[in-house]
Amino acid sequence: MSERGPRERMVFSAAQLIRRDGVASTGMREVAAHAGAPRGSLQHYFPGGKEQLVNEAVAWAGRYAGNRVARFLAALPEPTPGGLFAEMVRQWTDEYERAGFAGGCPVAAATVDCAESTASTREAAAAAFAAWTEPVARALADMGVPEERTTALATLMISTLEGALLIARAEQDVRALTTAVRELAPLLDAAVRTR
Repeated sequence: MSERGPRERMVFSAAQLIRRDGVASTGMREVAAHAGAPRGSLQHYFPGGKEQLVNEAVAWAGRYAGNRVARFLAALPEPTPGGLFAEMVRQWTDEYERAGFAGGCPVAAATVDCAESTASTREAAAAAFAAWTEPVARALADMGVPEERTTALATLMISTLEGALLIARAEQDVRALTTAVRELAPLLDAAVRTR
């Protein structure tokens, strides 16, 4: 994180705090402290205040999730839709087994906290989910899933993962995540067009 400038560190820190505590419990001072940035820099970099910072953190999280798709595919000896989904889920099961269940998806947290009250944050969350869905859909197409199904299946994968994350955090157990992979992966693999 130290290679980032103060603005990037604050966006990253906001995403990390939102994923743990939600938007309402994430304060601007806390973000500055977490980022190791001077408090005065918040107003300089985020003249739109907390709303701007939250929206940028949400956008960062969507780009991060979308960029991870290529890494997940690279980890698979033979990419399959079910294998991609398993890698997406494994990131979370690994985190939860290693560090506990404190964190979730910052985009989901911002959506839950702000979708009805802050239009710009709802729009940022929708754009973040789209930034994640598009590379998943493109990967599915590359694996032989018919184009007309790729976006729907990418949406299914992401929404299943998000729901399983909520259940895992509530239960303090990865059961929902492992169940999601076991049950959804065969359905995803069956969508590949036979050549």
